[in-house]
Amino acid sequence: MAAANFELLLLLCSLFILGFSATSYSTQVSFSQCFSSNLQHPNEASNVLLTTNRSNYSSVLQSSIRNHRFLNNSILKPQFIITPRHVSHIQAAIRCSKQNGLQVRVRSAGHDYEGLSYVADVPFLIIDLFNLRSISVDIENESAWVESGATLGELYYKIAEKSKLYGFPAGSCSTVGVGGHFSGGGFGTIFRKYGLAADNIVDAKVVDVNGKILTRKSMGEDLFWAIRGGGGASFVVIFSWKVKIVPVPQTVTVFNVRYTLEQGASKLLQKWQNVAHELDEDIFLHAVLEVADSTTSSASSNKTVLVSFGSLYLGGVEKLVSLLQESFPELGLMRENCTEMTWIQSVLYFAGFSTKDSLNVLLDRSTQYKGFFKAKSDYLTKPVSETGLEGLYRILLEEEAPVLILTPYGGRMSEISDSEIAFPHRKGNIYAIQYLTNWDEEDETEKHISSMRRLYKYMKPYVSKAPRAAYLNYRDLDLGRNNNAGNSSYAQAHVWGLKYFKNNFKRLVRVKTAVDPDNFFRNEQSIPVFP
Repeated sequence: MAAANFELLLLLCSLFILGFSATSYSTQVSFSQCFSSNLQHPNEASNVLLTTNRSNYSSVLQSSIRNHRFLNNSILKPQFIITPRHVSHIQAAIRCSKQNGLQVRVRSAGHDYEGLSYVADVPFLIIDLFNLRSISVDIENESAWVESGATLGELYYKIAEKSKLYGFPAGSCSTVGVGGHFSGGGFGTIFRKYGLAADNIVDAKVVDVNGKILTRKSMGEDLFWAIRGGGGASFVVIFSWKVKIVPVPQTVTVFNVRYTLEQGASKLLQKWQNVAHELDEDIFLHAVLEVADSTTSSASSNKTVLVSFGSLYLGGVEKLVSLLQESFPELGLMRENCTEMTWIQSVLYFAGFSTKDSLNVLLDRSTQYKGFFKAKSDYLTKPVSETGLEGLYRILLEEEAPVLILTPYGGRMSEISDSEIAFPHRKGNIYAIQYLTNWDEEDETEKHISSMRRLYKYMKPYVSKAPRAAYLNYRDLDLGRNNNAGNSSYAQAHVWGLKYFKNNFKRLVRVKTAVDPDNFFRNEQSIPVFP
């Protein structure tokens, strides 16, 4: 009897698989025909539409998977990858996805921390924008148009190509795509001076759920507000941005000084918490905590916590040393700790390159890190107590892997209203934390994610409350997720939405309901619609 039941189960499974395969094949045929017929030149389809049986499908899919947690063979793969070379290809992809019941994921360069730009649990396709990365810089009008498939490195390179006296306030990782970075906020080493990348966006070109091309004027101010910090993937496909480029001085100064616990790092970190957000807006001074080998014979362990204080100053070394000797004398900064350079050289420096490297390294889209990682984020409105820091050091030494990157706020960030754009984390925040852990082997995944969750739980008493805020670009599905069916309620999404967007969440839902009432553009943490 048991054998008969087992054979029946095998038969049912086989029939299901065959049925699924037939459905999948039917979808492939239907979508491919639809896509071709929606193009002005149908023969273009073979150049931009990749099906699973194309020889370059896997290489294109994997080319922008930055986190190896999502290279697992058990993870559902997209039925198609669209690599548009023209906006009409995006329009066709949207129309045909709607007709064939496929979800759409949009990828600029694949840095979504939870892989939501290229992973789904339901049948889907990827619109991979890597071919749409043209950049046009207008120095005279202090602006640039940049397509969403471009990387930050490519943008910085193109600006520097025109002038070394202009830059842009975005992130330090050169391989990050502008599409996701801009739409989630985007901060970097000059954001205390100029605000976020999203604060410096003045126009955008998008394709809406009906396949219509919109600009700021035609989309309206509500949608334009939402895509600056609210994450574009919930609303439209953004394929190009107009940004304000910003002036930078001929000379900037960088330094990185490091102290272990045995060398007094804890006292310095306590002082940093009180002064970093109050410094002149031309000074960016962050702190990085990590576990390192102890070189002190008196240490009770062969491991210690190392705190690195890294800085960029928009000016010369003499002025920087003077300012910090006045406001943070305990740091003991001396002229010989500092290096003067151009702003574009500082881009190389903070991206992990040598300042002597050719700027061409910024055009390399391949990531410098290949492995597994998990990240979380927090915002703080008051310093962590000495006792709290001591407990933090103990956890870091026990777990060894996590790194904490502490980014000071203040400056221009405190002057912009928290409802000016969808990004809400402004006045009152003294710094933000990114928790990051990485590993090399898949079988270590659970251990490292568990240690990250333990650290995050420990920090709860010391960080922002009601809500415990988080940064959208450090995506974290532990905060909550939507239903795969796409019918998540406002109450369900409110759990994680309030953390990312605070009081702006409700307005984002109103915008979503107006521009995409059927919730076509959705993922595990997309903005829901009102019923």
